[in-house]
Amino acid sequence: MRMFERTSLVALVMAATAAMAPAFAFEGTPVNPENTAIPVASSQPGTAPALKKAIPSETTTTSLTALQYAAEGGHPIAQWRLGRMYADGNGVAQDDLRAFDYFSKIANAHAEDSPSAPQAAVVANAFVALGRYYLDGIPNSKIKRDPERAREMFSYAASYFGNADAQYDLARLYIDGIGMPRDFRYGARWLGLAAQKGQHQAQAMLGQLLFNGDKLPRQAARGLMWLTLARDSATPDEIWIRESYNRAFAKASDDDRAMALQMLEHWVQGRRD
Repeated sequence: MRMFERTSLVALVMAATAAMAPAFAFEGTPVNPENTAIPVASSQPGTAPALKKAIPSETTTTSLTALQYAAEGGHPIAQWRLGRMYADGNGVAQDDLRAFDYFSKIANAHAEDSPSAPQAAVVANAFVALGRYYLDGIPNSKIKRDPERAREMFSYAASYFGNADAQYDLARLYIDGIGMPRDFRYGARWLGLAAQKGQHQAQAMLGQLLFNGDKLPRQAARGLMWLTLARDSATPDEIWIRESYNRAFAKASDDDRAMALQMLEHWVQGRRD
């Protein structure tokens, strides 16, 4: 591609992504309304809101056209934005299969990109999105429920790209025993990696396991520390995190609370350094 064409393409993508607001982060929800003990890293793409018929403005239409042009040219950021738009029904009619196809294009073309490449975060997030689709499948489509394939997607993004969301999702597969035998210690290992990177859902779940001593040696103070960090980062709808923190804090001894505060101060200082 000539430099003029590349520059024009990048300009189109930058203009389009500025107009399309959704960020890369995923919202957290519990596994089901009746059991908030084991949370899900994010809303599953296959369970997005009901089909939305959007009425795009002229600006949105122009931005969408620019994104589509860039995506056809193989630009991963444009493909990611379109994938998220179709997954969420944001400015377009919600369509999980089209979202899946855009994420697949990114994964197929960029799986071996360097983890330090500028687009690495987008590529890793595409693998995470694909894994979440495979967990449930897409109704009335060729994409069937395939936990083993989901594990492969999460595992690749978690290990090769070091993606914190993938590490959390992979941990949940081990802890829940989805598509494999339960392995709390291996799950806790992945939770720890994600928690150290600031993934607050991993922090909350690791905190639960450590404070309660669920299949792991009990470390009440450290568990309370992680739950405190998770509580401070939780979104308003992540009630399970606040409830987990409140239960732990109420049960903790004065010594546990004091030690947790000391650990928290060390952790925050380490992040600053």
